[in-house]
Amino acid sequence: MKKSLALLLALAMVLALAACSNTTTPSGGGSATPAPQTAAPQGGGEKVTLNVIISQYGNYTQDWWPTFEKDFEDTYSNIDLNVEIVSWNDLYTVVSTRISTNQAPDILNIDTFADYVADDLLVPAEEYTSAELKAKLIPSFWTANELDGTVWALPILASCRALFCNMDLLNEAGITAPPKTWDEVDAACKAVLDTFNGSIVPWGLDISGDEGQAAFAYYTWNNGGGFVDADGNWALNSAENVEAMNYIKSLIDNGYCNANPYTDTRYPLQDAFNAGSQAMMIGACNMMSADSEVNYVVADLPTQTGTPVAMGVCDRLMVFDSSVTASKNADEAARLDAVSKFFDFFYDTNRYSEYMVYEGFLPVTTDSSELLAKSADQFSVGGTGAPGDNEYFANFSSILLSCDFYPSSRAEWIDVKQGVIDAEQRICQGEDAQTVLDALQAQIAG
Repeated sequence: MKKSLALLLALAMVLALAACSNTTTPSGGGSATPAPQTAAPQGGGEKVTLNVIISQYGNYTQDWWPTFEKDFEDTYSNIDLNVEIVSWNDLYTVVSTRISTNQAPDILNIDTFADYVADDLLVPAEEYTSAELKAKLIPSFWTANELDGTVWALPILASCRALFCNMDLLNEAGITAPPKTWDEVDAACKAVLDTFNGSIVPWGLDISGDEGQAAFAYYTWNNGGGFVDADGNWALNSAENVEAMNYIKSLIDNGYCNANPYTDTRYPLQDAFNAGSQAMMIGACNMMSADSEVNYVVADLPTQTGTPVAMGVCDRLMVFDSSVTASKNADEAARLDAVSKFFDFFYDTNRYSEYMVYEGFLPVTTDSSELLAKSADQFSVGGTGAPGDNEYFANFSSILLSCDFYPSSRAEWIDVKQGVIDAEQRICQGEDAQTVLDALQAQIAG
């Protein structure tokens, strides 16, 4: 992956996922792509209205959906589809207001769902997801929407974190391939440090208050630990987690990292990598800038367990109970049948692949992942006319299969998130890892 791919990524990934969404005022228009396959027109029966809110991911989100709406209504003449694009800046206020006045959308695209579940506002996904659609969703993205044994939403699109390596720097230091284990990370970092006499940072590390929980995930998951155990119970003080925290401390103590990992967020680290002054870092799939000259490769996260685990991020599509929607007096069976048709239509292999290239995100279905790894260039990036990049989708879609997720649907997550960041920082500044994590476990789990 060289500058040409970096240029595509900058054009394609117009925004990060909801966690870092901050869209601008729409303008311009997108370019046409090959028409997805469509079903034969279907009609008959009383007309059903579906109101859908889609989050605005970039300047051209609103240009793709009118064609989708027309094609859907041409196929299903008994369904009136109303798609509304709402900026992330306004989304939560709009949705809250609609719910309070019983005008919630039938289908909502947003990032979180736990609060809606707690208020009994959502329909379980099994009630509207066809067997064919469920079979092609990447399993980890399906279960990422589970709460108390029930899946409440569908993933709409994904992003993930991977290891980025500046191969020119590594090769000059005598390292010919991205490190796969922690021992190989140490060896590569030492080689870079020795070769460049400290002028190049070997390893970018962010354990800041901005996203330190991500570092906790990267290292604990890849040492057989994590936030919870196999039964879903909090396991913050596991032996694996203690070892992972001590390993992060060793990276700092050995001088392998940026000078201020306690305050450096991933953004200056990304800038340093793009500028060629940092050899390696774990970053988001859209982190490369258009003007970067770095000759980089993307690889799995280094692991001590033999099976790499990446971090996945996804936004969601969920269905509100009819009691809080404008269709509260309609036939519920007919409404959910229309909802099911909407999802089958949206996740059609070609149509969904087109949308992923258009918006610059990663697909959450296996069929689109396979297609885009080979033929992303048949679709266009929204607003640019540039073709999709097969190599980009091949690299990152394969990493998606190994993704795990924050347990963000759990009520304790906010406390856990802040707790692991605090614990990480205290351990890396000299406090005993077992003692600190034992205290956090007691605070969270009692």
